[in-house]
Amino acid sequence: MEDELNGVVPCSSLAVDSILRVGTAGAIWGLCMGPYDARKQGLTGGAHASFVAKSVGKFGFQCGLVAGIYTATRCGIQRYRRRNDWVNGLVAGAVAGAAVAARTRNWTQVIGMAGLVSAFSAAADYSRSS
Repeated sequence: MEDELNGVVPCSSLAVDSILRVGTAGAIWGLCMGPYDARKQGLTGGAHASFVAKSVGKFGFQCGLVAGIYTATRCGIQRYRRRNDWVNGLVAGAVAGAAVAARTRNWTQVIGMAGLVSAFSAAADYSRSS
């Protein structure tokens, strides 16, 4: 179905769809991990609820941000190159990985994360096209 939509649907629409889907998954992950982490820190009552709410927002935002950057970059590169191959995922993964690690301001982590996400993205695209 994704191949049917490529070239027809704007990249911005694909990015928003990705942000909503993966951001929701991140929020659910935060909803699962938040209470565990709050109990581990010994929080109770309002502090517990506040910590869980912050976890939901943090994980939802981070996952949605990475998904949006990846999808918009991959779509843009695919339209520019007019090819649907593993190179699009490789470059988009590097950009998304670097964006995630950029807030650490540690170049070693930025390069490492860019390489890691890039490799996984390229492998996923390659296995999908084979």
